Amino acid sequence: MTVQITAGQFHAADGVEDWRSLYHVVSAYFRTGSLTKGITLVDEIGRLVDSDEQQYLNVDLRHAGVTVSLSRRDIALARRISAAAKELGIAGDPTAVQLVNVTLDAFVCADVLPFWRAVLGYRQIEDDYLADPSRRGPGLGLQQMDEARPHRNRIHLDVAVPHDQAEARIAAALAAGGRLISDEHAPKWWVLADAEGNEACVATWLGRGLTDRCVREVSRPASRRG
Repeated sequence: MTVQITAGQFHAADGVEDWRSLYHVVSAYFRTGSLTKGITLVDEIGRLVDSDEQQYLNVDLRHAGVTVSLSRRDIALARRISAAAKELGIAGDPTAVQLVNVTLDAFVCADVLPFWRAVLGYRQIEDDYLADPSRRGPGLGLQQMDEARPHRNRIHLDVAVPHDQAEARIAAALAAGGRLISDEHAPKWWVLADAEGNEACVATWLGRGLTDRCVREVSRPASRRG
């Protein structure tokens, strides 16, 4: 059986300085500066991967850089990818990664989930979460709502950011006209709102405890996790 590890255990390992935990995955961004150099790095990643070694690998190739996401348990592969990038003269930028989920508050989740599953073309995970089978779009989580909240938006974003970037991200949001709704659960997550009250949660792996229950293929959005 594959042994799961916590985000804290991952970050305590050597050779993973390019990587940051974001909910259920660890991600790294490598600034290639060109598509050609990015393709070279992706080709090298392909040579490094052992199909029997890991169950989760996402590679996103763009003109300016390559984003790679792995399961936290794949420490050895993370090290090899960072080493390959360094050998190619490609620097990692751990400030450039994030993971976004959308959360919808509903009175009866079972009544609305089939609609969103159909309209998004997503697949269902358990009874309250939808995931993009192609791993391109954000996940959609449903959250039980006990009473009407006519003055609050029922859809909000959960944004997982690198643990060492959370304060800067929050400060930027506040400077841009936002306001802090709650820091009760910090540093797991902070609840922010824009000038009209539309909410977003900024989340990190910090404060989630040694048990770190987030070991499924997808995780719960920030505002639903204890």
